Amino acid sequence: MITIYHNPRCSKSRECHVFLTSNRKDVRIINYMETPFSRDQLKELIKMLGIKPKQLVRTSEPLWKAKFKGLNLSDARIITTMLKNPVLIQRPIVVNGSKAVIARPLERIDSIL
Repeated sequence: MITIYHNPRCSKSRECHVFLTSNRKDVRIINYMETPFSRDQLKELIKMLGIKPKQLVRTSEPLWKAKFKGLNLSDARIITTMLKNPVLIQRPIVVNGSKAVIARPLERIDSIL
């Protein structure tokens, strides 16, 4: 089963959704803006991606620039910030079993299929 953590307001996320659902039947779509991550889910996802929490943050978002840019936040604080402000989470995120990728560009999906 492939899972897409998806924000339908994001064009790249919509492209990923169309790509996977038109080519595969076993796709689960989770709109993480409506169904937020738990702390444990987000920590596990970061581990699966093999990245630091800061690498999952959309640092170009106006909210990040206005409130958090330049601050020396701990990993725990960054995770809390993403949980409270899911718009800051990179997207789309595609999970296949124990592997995950931020699907930007879309071709990165191939590495986990």
